[in-house]
Amino acid sequence: MKVGFQTTNDNKYQSIQAEGLNASPVMVSVAQKKDNNMDKFLVWHIEGGLGKNVAATSLLPSLAKKYKGRKIVVVASYPEVFLNHPDVYRVYRVGMTQYFYEDYILGKDTIVFRHEPYFQTGHILKQKHLVENWADLLGVEYKKQLPNLHMNMVQKNFAGSWKRDKPVLLLQTNGGLFSGQQHGYSWTRDIPIELALYIAEKTIEKYHIIQLTRENTPVMQGVEVVNQPMTNMELFSLVAASDRRVLIDSCLQHAAAAMNLPSTVLWIGTAPENFGYDMHTNIKSLPPKGSTKLIDAYLFDASFEGIPHECPYNDINEMFNLQEIDKALKS
Repeated sequence: MKVGFQTTNDNKYQSIQAEGLNASPVMVSVAQKKDNNMDKFLVWHIEGGLGKNVAATSLLPSLAKKYKGRKIVVVASYPEVFLNHPDVYRVYRVGMTQYFYEDYILGKDTIVFRHEPYFQTGHILKQKHLVENWADLLGVEYKKQLPNLHMNMVQKNFAGSWKRDKPVLLLQTNGGLFSGQQHGYSWTRDIPIELALYIAEKTIEKYHIIQLTRENTPVMQGVEVVNQPMTNMELFSLVAASDRRVLIDSCLQHAAAAMNLPSTVLWIGTAPENFGYDMHTNIKSLPPKGSTKLIDAYLFDASFEGIPHECPYNDINEMFNLQEIDKALKS
């Protein structure tokens, strides 16, 4: 018996001929070794809250254009935001990056961006938008790009569950819970319950009001309250299904911008210059009266957590011009 090897012309297969066995040649596949060194990557590491992750999507098309030929790998605290994005090659959750070094760093042609735009001078001094600061760090041009969310077929269908008999007004009174926040209400971003009731009374005849809030926070009577846990894409579907929106500085105002849904956004301890979008009606709180002691302020005037002793207001009339809110609700 002779056993011989014959290589085909394309070098993908080899045949084994066994004389005297009355058998056809056996074709054995020889796996080609993929050389990952031929791929070029761009790794973008994004930490922070859900809204910050949504805002980051603004620059993905610009990154893909500037670094054409590189596969964009996103490592994010909220990977679901990037899963369906056409400009993203792979998505990893922060802290869940098994074999990442071997796959994308060791001996690879890779550019890595891991910056914190919050700590740039333009952001701290409220001179530049979050996305503009990020664009500077990434080396791409800032053109007031808007976020862009990409939902799959199932996620788009979530919006159908929010249809009601009357047009829906989404009234977000409270935002995401931050580590270190001891109270359900954060004065720097959340809408005081008194102001929420004022808005509801002005709109209840025309709209079915859905109050979106966290668990263990004040809720209104006579409106639909949504405070149960849900996925972030289900949360965004509520924005998509709403006919009007009164929001706070949170992931939802970023999502509304991504969906091209103009909204009324109330700003208290944060500023639209840093986080807002021109498409929204941005209503800023009034300057505090009297001598406010910012004893714990370092690089920012007020913390996201809304530490009670930092609040400089005595009531909602000191916090907002209610006539400005009335005008926005009538428009």
